[in-house]
Amino acid sequence: MPRRCTICTHPDREAIDAALVAGGPLRDIAGQFRISKSALARHKGSHIPACLAKAQDAHEIAQADSLLAQVRDLQAKALRILARAERAGELRTALAAIREARGNIELLGKLAGELLQEGTVTIVTHPDWLRLRVLILATLEPFPAVRALLVQRLSENDGH
Repeated sequence: MPRRCTICTHPDREAIDAALVAGGPLRDIAGQFRISKSALARHKGSHIPACLAKAQDAHEIAQADSLLAQVRDLQAKALRILARAERAGELRTALAAIREARGNIELLGKLAGELLQEGTVTIVTHPDWLRLRVLILATLEPFPAVRALLVQRLSENDGH
């Protein structure tokens, strides 16, 4: 009969799992919860699904949304410079602003997943989806099992 995981039955399992997902050193986590490092390592290898670790990416998704806003701001500035240069008859400046605006449009398209890049896989990065995903994951923070299942299902469907 297989031995039962002592971490899975530990009263602080959720906190232990959170510390593991956060990437804390096994020795420190084991000391904090007075458990063996080997039991912790076995638990991490067998019972912490890889997709749970991806939940940490929610923070990165929020940062990507900020990046998108910054590129949109740059686009607005480039268009204002273009309009000003056209009014002043400064053709070199106008052409430079057009190049910058075109580059921003290309970058926005890539960030939004609307432009395919050779040799890359398009990932769903629409800002509305990213905001919703972060909101859902944050809302499910008090329910780690449900949150982990959702993260797993989302990661399974990211490639489809």
